[in-house]
Amino acid sequence: MNSTQKNPQDVRLIAALGADNSSIRLKAALAAGTDPGDVGFVDVLLARCAVEPDFYVRDMLTWALTRFPADVTVPRLLKELQADGAQARSQALHTLSKIGDRSAWPAITSSLLRDADDEVARSAWRAAVILVPEDGRAGLAAELATQFGRGDRTVRLSLSRALVALGPVIEPVLADGQEHVDAEVREHAAVTERLLRDPDTGFDQAVDEAKRIAALGPERAREIAC
Repeated sequence: MNSTQKNPQDVRLIAALGADNSSIRLKAALAAGTDPGDVGFVDVLLARCAVEPDFYVRDMLTWALTRFPADVTVPRLLKELQADGAQARSQALHTLSKIGDRSAWPAITSSLLRDADDEVARSAWRAAVILVPEDGRAGLAAELATQFGRGDRTVRLSLSRALVALGPVIEPVLADGQEHVDAEVREHAAVTERLLRDPDTGFDQAVDEAKRIAALGPERAREIAC
């Protein structure tokens, strides 16, 4: 935002976004989105997204950004996907998923889907399943399947949810995953298949079932699957 365009209210709001007290920052983000005006605030909000430590404030910042015109925010968010900071990339992906502008789909690259930072990867998975065009769903399923067995429970749950959101198109990659040489990959693929067949099944319950079936051996597992 050009300094010559700052009025006293803008100056106070920008200062509040950087206040030590998270409640003040939250109210400032709410104010920015409640009455979106100068599009220069988009850059201010994005800069705060990259460093904001509080989850609730970050979520409000995202909401505020969605209140500005997409033709202003989306190009800036796409630039943030190249940022060095993991939080900047993650928040940009999260915000793109909330805006839902499918013109952003080409920017959801394999490198983002496989990002070394778990939060970036999880945000990329969620954004991808929202932005992917119909003819790209099978390819996305294959890309996401390369991440089977990755991370802790939270990461694996995120991946399973993203895949299940794609629907039956994921069935071939689930079958391949359950034949993988890596036991962690096989289990994760089996859990995801269970969630696809019965979305009401809890993730932990699906994990327990996958382990129980795996313990029975491949032949018995195939019988149960049939």
